[in-house]
Amino acid sequence: MQAHDLASTPFLDLGFLVARVLIGLLIAAHGSQKLFGWFGGPGLQGTGAFFDQLGFHPGRLFALAAGLGEFTSGVLIAAGFLGPVGPALMLAVMIVAAISVHWRNGLFATNNGIEMPLLYAIAATRFALTGPGRHSLDAALGLRWTWTPSVIWIALAVGLAGGCLSLLMRRAPAAPAT
Repeated sequence: MQAHDLASTPFLDLGFLVARVLIGLLIAAHGSQKLFGWFGGPGLQGTGAFFDQLGFHPGRLFALAAGLGEFTSGVLIAAGFLGPVGPALMLAVMIVAAISVHWRNGLFATNNGIEMPLLYAIAATRFALTGPGRHSLDAALGLRWTWTPSVIWIALAVGLAGGCLSLLMRRAPAAPAT
């Protein structure tokens, strides 16, 4: 079998499944750190205080929205359920994270740069554009109709707009006390 033949084999669907489940569970776990304090996370109170420092007021509400966005998008992506809704949610949250937290630190994760939210945003876009593959709840439930080009582009536009709208609601962070 030649390498270019792999795209028409079960390996393609297996690759979609592995990527979807692992990335989905990782982003869901990241959201659970914000929401529940799981996996060493700060929970809503700590995350809310951090969001207040970033200029998102009330911080706890924005932390709840970010945590729910990450957790829900991760679960939907891992399951391959509800078409491009999960990817659009993940894209929105990663836009906010990249700009408000990581942008000033450059590219690489070693400096808390935009590398990780950028990779998650790219994965979200990929999941939206290509669908979840044969091994998904959408396929099992006959919901592949949710992956029409119009729905995909609308979902991605809503995710992009949601991230930008969140950034527009941000106020300048308070200057540190001296």
